[in-house]
Formats: sequence, C-alpha cells, structure tokens
Amino acid sequence: MANPQIEMLAKALEQSAKLVEDQLDAQMSKLNELDEDDMERLKERRLEALKKAHKQKQEWLSKGHGEYREISSEKDFFSEVKDTKNVVCHFYRSSTFRCKILDKHLTTLAKKHVETKFIKLNVEKAPFLTERLRIKTIPTLALLIDGKTKDYVVGFTDLGNTDEFPTEMLEWRLGCADVINYSGNLMEPPTVKQRSGTKFTKVEKKTIRGKAYDSDSDSGDD
Repeated sequence: MANPQIEMLAKALEQSAKLVEDQLDAQMSKLNELDEDDMERLKERRLEALKKAHKQKQEWLSKGHGEYREISSEKDFFSEVKDTKNVVCHFYRSSTFRCKILDKHLTTLAKKHVETKFIKLNVEKAPFLTERLRIKTIPTLALLIDGKTKDYVVGFTDLGNTDEFPTEMLEWRLGCADVINYSGNLMEPPTVKQRSGTKFTKVEKKTIRGKAYDSDSDSGDD
C-alpha cells in the first residue's frame, strides 16, 4: 500500500520541477525573440555596466581602498573617514596578541572588499577618539557608514569566542553590519561546527551608538 505522504511529496516535487521548467522555457522564448538590435543594446548595457564598475573600483583604490593600512593619528582618522561610505577601523595596541590575529584577517578582507576602507589606529596615539567612541576593550573594530559609527566588533565574542576563527566568520560579521557587500547568508554564520568549549553569540543587524562594553575577552593588555 502506497504511503499518502510520500505520494503528496512526489507530486509537489513534480509540480515544482514543472514550474521551473516552464520558467526556463519562457526565458528561452524571450531570448529567441530578440533581434540583432535588441542583442546589440543588451551588449551595450553590459559594457556600460562594466565600465561603470571599473571606474568605481579605480575611484576606491585612489582613496586608499584595497589594502589594510595603518594611520598615525586622530587627525588622519577624520580625513580617512571623510567622504568615504564604508570604513572598518581597527583600534589596537601593539602588546595585545589578538590584535595581530585581526591584522591577518583584515589584510585578506581589504583586498577582497575594495568597496570598504580598512585602516588601523594605535589607541595610545588616539586618546581623544578612544574616549569619544567609548572603546574599552582591545581589540575593537569600529564600523563606520557615511562617516558615522554604526556598530562595533568588540574582542572575539561575535567571532566564536576563539582565536582560531576563520576569515569567513569576520567577513560574515562585517556583512551583518552592512559595512561590506556580503554575498552569503546573513541569517547564519559560515561555520556550522563549533569547537568544543567555544561560544557563539548570534548577531542581529543593528545600530549601536556610543555603547560602553564590558568584556571578559582581552580587556586591556594581554
């Protein structure tokens, strides 16, 4: 005797496959109906889009995007952020080991996401800015959009609470803040399996303004 649930599932899958097939047939029919002028216009639009994307990339590169750079002062911070849509700034201290871990990941992401400027600033050279942004844990990433601080990544809590998090985890976290163009699934982190004893804090897309943090991970010097 056939299982009714299996039959219903098979029928639903068949209908879904038929729908996809019909949609593909419709798209193929539209393509077949295009004449040479239509195809030429499509090529021109595609070429124009490529030219625009190339021009935008060159503009970003001219503003210091595409590489992870250290800036030397608070004054430099304000000039770097001015007229730049997306900025990730790593507030670090030379004696803090976890800052060096972030350096490695940020170097990789700066090359991949040229739409965002990646910079670092030594907190010992930026007392006013550190106080203004209420940065109390090192390392901290300040995530800025249109010149305003929208979010922070404080320590490694949002990255699985482990020093061995993959670059993709940090990339996902920055994507949650809309500070990079992230193409993956924002609803779940990229690593499904967590190491034994590690803790993962799910991050909601949010806006944080002037929040003071208490953290048990890497507060102050290591």
